[in-house]
Amino acid sequence: MRKTRFALALALAIIAAAAVAGQKAARPAAETPLPVRYEELTAPDFVRAVARSGQTCVVPLGILEKHGAHLPLGTDLIDCREVSLRAAAEEYTIVFPAYFVGQIFEAKHQAGTIAYGSRMILDFLQQTCDELARNGVRKIILVNGHGGNTSFLQYFCQAQLESRRDYAVYLFDPAYDEATEARLNKLRKTTLDGHAGEEETSVMLAHRPDLVHLDRAAAESGEDQKRQAGLKHAYTGIWWYAGQPNHYRGDGGAGNAAFGQALLEADTACLVEMIRAVKADKVTLELQNTFYEDAAKPLETRPFIKRK
Repeated sequence: MRKTRFALALALAIIAAAAVAGQKAARPAAETPLPVRYEELTAPDFVRAVARSGQTCVVPLGILEKHGAHLPLGTDLIDCREVSLRAAAEEYTIVFPAYFVGQIFEAKHQAGTIAYGSRMILDFLQQTCDELARNGVRKIILVNGHGGNTSFLQYFCQAQLESRRDYAVYLFDPAYDEATEARLNKLRKTTLDGHAGEEETSVMLAHRPDLVHLDRAAAESGEDQKRQAGLKHAYTGIWWYAGQPNHYRGDGGAGNAAFGQALLEADTACLVEMIRAVKADKVTLELQNTFYEDAAKPLETRPFIKRK
């Protein structure tokens, strides 16, 4: 009798376990977690990701260039993708693979720099955005981690008005509140910074300390050499090389993980806020469409009158 009961209990346990396993195997796709990394999504999951993200995608833009003697060539793209992934973990969006096609002519004299042509970097980014839009993304957020890209990306955003688009491009432009600025200033040790200095070294120490060679931070000078000091009221393309021939500005030796973590948290908070605002934004695409229509018939454009 005992053997019969034991056999019956064992059979029921096996059936129950099989049922649970079957339920897990048959779990609807809508219940499975969605990766935020573009490259980790399957094609069916990509469709779900576009819907869940509110048709948004973040494109982290870095570069391959020298960062002093102590930081990796990919510092900018490693850091900005880290911020993008942290933000996406709080507010779901699709995060594009690390993007390293950008403006970096000023570092062509340094080993490891990959500097694509000016026409190519514009076309490559435009076609990337066009392809994202073809796949259902209507709001593209550019997160720039490279200072040399700033003017290029602002021009790129302006160039979206050249011809009609069915999507909008937003450039991440973080602004810290007073409390955050005060907290960061309290942690900051140096006054000269700008490239591979205290800030970038600190951020890398906070999330990828294995890539930092702090003992090499003083191997080269990060001081401003001011070789164009006599030139007044003028801008030239050689300005960065004139001041920072070592492609290093600041003192990376002052970097520390606590400061880096504070910087990561500050940027992530700003990006989360931006992603939410972009998702809710219904004005930009509407204004673009109105602009395109007016631009096609400028002689019919009427004066703007603000609605009461």
